[in-house]
Amino acid sequence: MNHSHHDHHDDAELDSPARANAAKRSTWVSVLVNILLTALQVIVGFVAGSQALIADGVHSLSDLVADFVVLFAGHHSKAEPDEDHHYGHYRYENAASLVLGILLLLVGVGMLWSALQKLMNPAQIAQVHIVALWVALTALVAKELLFRYLLAVAQRIRSSLLIANAWHARSDAASSLVVAVGIGGNLLGLPLLDPIAALIVGLMVVKMGWSFAWDALHDLMDRAVNLEDVEKIRATILATPGILGLHDLRTRKTGDLIIVDVHLEIRADMTVAEGHDIALAARHNVMQKLPVLNVMTHVDPVFETDITTDPQLNL
Repeated sequence: MNHSHHDHHDDAELDSPARANAAKRSTWVSVLVNILLTALQVIVGFVAGSQALIADGVHSLSDLVADFVVLFAGHHSKAEPDEDHHYGHYRYENAASLVLGILLLLVGVGMLWSALQKLMNPAQIAQVHIVALWVALTALVAKELLFRYLLAVAQRIRSSLLIANAWHARSDAASSLVVAVGIGGNLLGLPLLDPIAALIVGLMVVKMGWSFAWDALHDLMDRAVNLEDVEKIRATILATPGILGLHDLRTRKTGDLIIVDVHLEIRADMTVAEGHDIALAARHNVMQKLPVLNVMTHVDPVFETDITTDPQLNL
């Protein structure tokens, strides 16, 4: 039986060059957009005297860092399994997310601190120049379009790291909206609105950093995948002909992919070869339906004293 061909085909779908290229291309687009926006926001922010715009520029900068972490992780996690890493290097993605989260936390706290300083000394708040508003609105439109583009690509190639990166761009669009409102308010004679906007953007960055770091930490601790996926895996295995039941189904994440361990209950009076083929079929079905890197199966014999379906078995 030629199972190896199918298994190879499954792996190819998960790690196809097309998938990696789509990820890379979309991330580079994001890098370019963020470089332009960061430069524009920070320079204009200083010139026009808007702290919120500078904060948003720093936010775009954190996006840039995120993009480079994604590129770095994408590059390294695709490395083949080696002597020290038998399951490949997918966890580079989780580790990269952890580093990214901590970075964002630090940046966000810095932003909150400087905004609070301003709010305590309202006299220092400058009148913002109108050009800052145009830059904030430009950033808002650019970020929203970038988000829609990135999310479409991420969903097409099923990458949780890319989906996180897309939502990262969306949170940037939200912060640009806050900034535009803050600058608008400042221009209309409510100077406090600019640092308040900077404060809100700082909070967004902190929240984002926290959730990134927290999730990555759990995935590095072998957290199981969500119940929905576990149920799908269970149903797929049980739907395989020849499998009477299963127990001790366990899952864990490595990067975006899932590693599964399971005990399969198969009739005791089958040959080892037949049992092996059934287990292989179950593994194959799971790997086709879900983003699973490997299924480790253990066959448990089930003794059925009352099997009368096959005359050869009535000894």
